[in-house]
Amino acid sequence: MGTESGHDLRHHGDAEVRDDGGSLVDLAVNVRADTPPAWLREHIAASLGGLAAYPDGRAARAAVAARHGLPVERVLLTAGAAEAFVLLARALKVRRPVVVHPQFTEPEAALRDAGHTVDRVLLREEDGFRLDPAAVPETADLVVIGNPTNPTSVLHPADVIASLARPGRLLVVDEAFMDAVPGEREALADRVDVPGLVVLRSLTKTWGLAGLRIGYVLAAPETIEDLERAQPLWPVSTPALAAAQACVGPRAVAEAAHAAHRIAADRAHLLTGLARLAPAGLRVVEPAQGPFVLIRLPHAATVRGRLRDLGYAVRRGDTFPGLDGEWLRLAVRDRATVDGFLRALERAVAGTPTR
Repeated sequence: MGTESGHDLRHHGDAEVRDDGGSLVDLAVNVRADTPPAWLREHIAASLGGLAAYPDGRAARAAVAARHGLPVERVLLTAGAAEAFVLLARALKVRRPVVVHPQFTEPEAALRDAGHTVDRVLLREEDGFRLDPAAVPETADLVVIGNPTNPTSVLHPADVIASLARPGRLLVVDEAFMDAVPGEREALADRVDVPGLVVLRSLTKTWGLAGLRIGYVLAAPETIEDLERAQPLWPVSTPALAAAQACVGPRAVAEAAHAAHRIAADRAHLLTGLARLAPAGLRVVEPAQGPFVLIRLPHAATVRGRLRDLGYAVRRGDTFPGLDGEWLRLAVRDRATVDGFLRALERAVAGTPTR
């Protein structure tokens, strides 16, 4: 089960660069380019000497807790944020889960695979895909929302999201891209005053560790216990634990903060270039606050195919509930890459022959 209402919930950006797409310039996957850095690769490599022993996650768990100023009982390490969605779907006894779309589709797919009937709240383009708390049914006992949201790049105010909290409701906030936001403004990760709050973080996006699988959950101790019981033994490998401990340390947090400002500058450069195509009907969801932007343009599927011929991969948008075939998601890259992409996009939109 993965296709619901015509949307392939299991399609992700990496599909754009598999097989014959392996040689394309990648603007489809939202992993920061040129990562992991050398110091992190070396740190992970040094952990390989301990592979004979079973993984011990206590030090990494304590490091994550310290990074957010939380007790360790509020932290669960997972094999990427994707595992956390599966644990939530399988371990928690909920009757009416609601997913706020457009957003990362794995939470809904995991809920459906676990036998849940999932209701959708579809945010509207005319509202800039901003959250309207009143649209979420009062009877929902599990609400899932991303912040900043993939693929719209909308950053919802923390207090607006927190207003969704209710007695008897779990409020799941996917903050996988929050460390790409300068100052992590609107983050809820450190909050303990929001009842039922569950925050998911990923270390794969900023640090280029998608192949290692590491993330974590922040929630009330009783929720963490429920999720931990649903995990297999030793769910996070020793190299992934080493990466987690390193990526939440002071050096890494400072480096991520610097990268967030660089991403913001590169995103502004991309947006300036995209604005030149407004006469061709291209529209951008703004203000974009994540390391990606969502655009709408006529004949997007044709343009995407032409871009592939020109050597560039972008993410189709029609697999996200609430979007259709006119949407594309573009990862933010460095200025030189963006300049090359913009030239290709202009040709693709104009229909210039590619061969």
